[in-house]
Amino acid sequence: MKKHFVTAIAFLAITTAALAQQKDSVAKPIVKPATPAPTTTSSGKKDWSKVNLGKRAADHFMVQLGYDNWAQAADSMHIQGFNRSGNFYFMFDFPFKTDPRFSVGAGLGIGSSNIFFNKQYVRIAANNPTLAFSDESQTDHWKKFKLVTTYLEAPIELRFAMDPENMNSSWKFAVGAKIGLMLSAHTKGKTRQNSFGQTIGNYTEKEASKQYFNSTKLAATARISKGVFGIFGQYQINTLIKANAGPSVFPYSFGIMLSGL
Repeated sequence: MKKHFVTAIAFLAITTAALAQQKDSVAKPIVKPATPAPTTTSSGKKDWSKVNLGKRAADHFMVQLGYDNWAQAADSMHIQGFNRSGNFYFMFDFPFKTDPRFSVGAGLGIGSSNIFFNKQYVRIAANNPTLAFSDESQTDHWKKFKLVTTYLEAPIELRFAMDPENMNSSWKFAVGAKIGLMLSAHTKGKTRQNSFGQTIGNYTEKEASKQYFNSTKLAATARISKGVFGIFGQYQINTLIKANAGPSVFPYSFGIMLSGL
């Protein structure tokens, strides 16, 4: 009896192990990871419409530092020194679906220009019908004198990036236009001197008026960059000074820039 009981137990154990092994050996369905969409066409060319733009930087911020001057300035205008500008913009980027190397950028920001004059007084607050540029080279004059104009600006541009998936290391090109609304115009004179260059008054004087200037501006723009660093240029298409209110001058600027995020 005991022998038969041991045999039965052994048979049950062998049967259970066999069933368990058979259960584990049943083929389970193999789940393959999703295959990403091919980024090349049958001809071997890259299909730009399939690239991943999830981590794409789109130049949402742009900071520009430039050298400024006026084209067609009259000889009677004594523009001299390091004329400069500073611009800051927040931009939106809209890539083309069929080819995201191309995109349209549009945004809003502030642009400011500083033009310096040598021994000359620009009378923007006078009651004259035209803007006067008074020569003070033989009389008392300001040691430093500048005209500052500030605009609310809306740039729009057509962009091209050679590597749209890695904008922070790609070559980038853009052309476009910039519309501006003048916020302020003022002059600033610092340190009064006599005709011999001797200081006769150590003080600063400011005058503010937009009466002689066009309230809006339209400028053509272009820029080239590699990653976040680049260069830019712009040329104002309409005149800075109103028609019949002074010389027809066209501001321009070029310099360095940072763009990213």
